[in-house]
Amino acid sequence: MDSRNLLSADQSRAARALLNWSRVRLAAKANLSEMTISDFKNGFRKPRPPNIAAMRQAFEHAGIIFTFEGTPSLARPEGDSGLATGKQKKA
Repeated sequence: MDSRNLLSADQSRAARALLNWSRVRLAAKANLSEMTISDFKNGFRKPRPPNIAAMRQAFEHAGIIFTFEGTPSLARPEGDSGLATGKQKKA
């Protein structure tokens, strides 16, 4: 799967929190409807891959870096410690 299409609702919420973006702002930056963002955030539906890619690209253009090492997480490039978006799996 193309990594540009990987974005969880938890990552989206965390990225919006780091950027202090509302759903409306993300919708505008990603050229999507606010309903698409809201439904994704609330788990009502998973957006189509091009819409996921648009959200992820909007976040990345704002400086967010996504990682998928163990648990989905994200960070800002200037050295923020990152923000884990899920619980670590116990070994």
